[in-house]
Amino acid sequence: MDLNPTDAVAPSPEPHDGHDAVHHDAEAERFEAMRRELLELIERYTAGIEGVLETAVEGLGVYRVTNPGGPKHSVQKPMFAVIAQGSKRLFIGDEVVEYDPMHYLVASVDMPVVGRVMIRSPDEPYLGLRLDLDIREIGDLIGDENLPQEIASDAASRGLYVNRLDCALLDAVLRLLRLHQSPRDIAILAPMVRREILYRLLMNGQGALLRQTVLQDSQMNRVAKAIRLMRDGYAQPLRVDDIARDVHMSVSSLHHHFKQVTAMSPLQYQKNLRLQEARRLILTADMSVALAAHTVGYESSSQFSREYSRLFGAPPLRDKRRWQEEETTML
Repeated sequence: MDLNPTDAVAPSPEPHDGHDAVHHDAEAERFEAMRRELLELIERYTAGIEGVLETAVEGLGVYRVTNPGGPKHSVQKPMFAVIAQGSKRLFIGDEVVEYDPMHYLVASVDMPVVGRVMIRSPDEPYLGLRLDLDIREIGDLIGDENLPQEIASDAASRGLYVNRLDCALLDAVLRLLRLHQSPRDIAILAPMVRREILYRLLMNGQGALLRQTVLQDSQMNRVAKAIRLMRDGYAQPLRVDDIARDVHMSVSSLHHHFKQVTAMSPLQYQKNLRLQEARRLILTADMSVALAAHTVGYESSSQFSREYSRLFGAPPLRDKRRWQEEETTML
């Protein structure tokens, strides 16, 4: 299944008369002006850096990537992301998600992904931002009696989706970024703007998926709990029976809905978590291959090496040399 942004967004209705056409044109001009401002702000804030810059607003990071390199493996935390320039392709299991400056991305649970940044040239680097999502903040907002209660299915759906960016959401994003021009306002105003962004996400497109993640007794909420249990105990032997019991699901139901959300079976998910953590230990903590394998729960070094090669395209030591060469090239 290809989760292209065009599949996730219904086309805008055609204007019915002159008044609607004028309004449509005005909205398009307003959106384009805000998109240019977003580009200018991120370009200014990230001048002279390569990678991510954590800002003074908690959970908000801005990106500049001039040398994208090859695909990058990571575990995508719950977050909301917008691109100002360039585009990005994410591989989730056998599926592909693409987004660009006209769309935003939401991840509602921890998702092992392979990401590829795409740019036209080094003169037009990838520029974007990421806002971490706090499940407690979403829960507080959902508990507000004034929040419109949209009808949502209880069925679990993919935990990562793309939706069309609109003026209301982009305006809130810009106001959050502009707070860096008046740092004294951040402590008071940033939480308000964050709440507005969460509200826009809940009310837009597939926002019902975010609601399901925190709604007690929904299938999405149970899978989210299972993911947290697996994430916290990834180095321990996987006992699906125990996890299913802890989240009040049958084993067959957990397998079915877990794959609906993550595009992976629980065993594939755990293996991905283990290998990504082992890779981090080998590449950035300079840990030996044998110790990294043991640390993440592997008893067999040969099995670890085979599965590492299958996921990352090279055995651990060769992968480390390749990574070091890429780092040297970027300096």
